Amino acid sequence: MGYCFTDLTTACQDDWRAYIEHDFVQKLGNATLPEASFRHYLKQDYLFLIHFARAYALAAYKSPTLADLRQAHEGMKAIVDVELGLHLGFCREWGISEEELAELPEARATLAYTRYVLDTGNRGDLLDLHVALAPCLVGYGEIANWLNAQGTTVRGGDNAYDAWIAMYEGEEFQDAMRAELEWLDARLADVTPARFNELSKIFRDATRLEIDFWQMGLTLAE
Repeated sequence: MGYCFTDLTTACQDDWRAYIEHDFVQKLGNATLPEASFRHYLKQDYLFLIHFARAYALAAYKSPTLADLRQAHEGMKAIVDVELGLHLGFCREWGISEEELAELPEARATLAYTRYVLDTGNRGDLLDLHVALAPCLVGYGEIANWLNAQGTTVRGGDNAYDAWIAMYEGEEFQDAMRAELEWLDARLADVTPARFNELSKIFRDATRLEIDFWQMGLTLAE
């Protein structure tokens, strides 16, 4: 019996729903999120993206095949050459300068999550690393889709956070999410029950750390 990504979310269903439907997400969707919370999140997310790029560099090192190596290279290139630039532009629109970001200390939630991902990748193999990253890459796409399914979500000019939703519902990100799901499903299909239990723990821990990241933004925690 093979496994797939949905088996991971089922294994920690309560935590997954708490992440996807977090108060930060709901307030972002219904346009009631305090601007200070969104700015705090944006700043810390910039730091997270830098570590996300480092994780892809680690994925390249861990890659057993040329196809995996190319995937890791493209992922890191997309973050460094494209996504970080877009994020800087987004921050500027919210009054956050690149100089401010360069001097920004990492919040405890940022430290906890990014170091967990990198430590998991260092200790484990490429699948361990991808599973630790999945709540971010797959989760943000699912969050955008979940928000669009809610009658309370405000779109357009009446929501200052509409561009954030648009970024993650967009074709480019949704394509990346689907590609990651295909990669994960192909490899999870071959794991043993004991190995799946190990991966479920990684996924659960990473999801709980993502919940803490939302909470950090909501409460302005340092």
